[in-house]
Amino acid sequence: MERLELGATDLVVSRLGLGTMTWGGVTDEEAAAEQLKAFIEAGGNFLDTADVYAAGRAEETIGKLLGGVVAREDIVLASKAVGVLDGGPRPRSDASKRHLLEALDASLRRLGTDHLDLWQMHAWDSTVPLEETMEAIDVAVSSGRVRHAGICNYSGWQTMKATGIQKAQGRPPLASTQVEYSLLERGIEREVVPAVQDQNLGILCWASLGRGVLTGKYRNGVPERRLKSKPFQAYVGQRLDEHSTRIVAAVAEAADTLGVGMVDIALSWLWRQPWVTVALVGARNSAQLQDSLAAATKNFTLPEDTFSSLSLVSRPQRGYPENGV
Repeated sequence: MERLELGATDLVVSRLGLGTMTWGGVTDEEAAAEQLKAFIEAGGNFLDTADVYAAGRAEETIGKLLGGVVAREDIVLASKAVGVLDGGPRPRSDASKRHLLEALDASLRRLGTDHLDLWQMHAWDSTVPLEETMEAIDVAVSSGRVRHAGICNYSGWQTMKATGIQKAQGRPPLASTQVEYSLLERGIEREVVPAVQDQNLGILCWASLGRGVLTGKYRNGVPERRLKSKPFQAYVGQRLDEHSTRIVAAVAEAADTLGVGMVDIALSWLWRQPWVTVALVGARNSAQLQDSLAAATKNFTLPEDTFSSLSLVSRPQRGYPENGV
């Protein structure tokens, strides 16, 4: 599996990253071990988690697998902090220095390691001065608990402000940003991608398969029980509109024409974007992961005409000031 340097750091990461949002929840320890083993055997090394995944159980699961399924030094381990479980359906943000450093120590305990290779701010927090958040990063890196730091789900101006503070204080630069990006969601191309390219950050793409829609599993409809599920509607429902349906049809047609799978097409399109470093995928079980692993290890490159046609059909709507006056 191909590997690249992450931003301006010494971290060398696999083009496919393994996400663990389901671990400790619908994916139990045995299934997680199978996923991790298959991922490592395929040449992957970038493992991504967060302190809020399954209320910390995802990190606990990884901690149980380190040293057994994989040696700690053989993976690039990334986690995130900012979310605070408050009893509601979604975590709220707290990017204060005190919370971040406490959350980091808690993550390290659950993971059973003394450091993270990449520590990411999971979300923007408008209630805390960004300078305070960046100071927490500086403390974490200088203490050796974190090798490199990144941001997640920041807009273009937020990205520029964060990197500007680091430069003004003479601190180590941020390594990366993690954002949603796929054929079904190309919003980052408006402002985030130009900011990232200007600041030489790596891009880690979550929902690389369009929240599962680009696998084609919903082409023949969605089971009634899932349609009635509020979590499904919140996470996947917005990717089942007419625009997305046209894109999925184009991906399916390309797959049939080229004799490959829809996952091959979706990931190959992503990897052809010069700003993409890692495509993150998650799965409930190892069987679901196989198509992504195959795409990352086979010698397949999307032909130029197919890349162009998919880029056209998935082109995001432009607005002011991009479209002029």
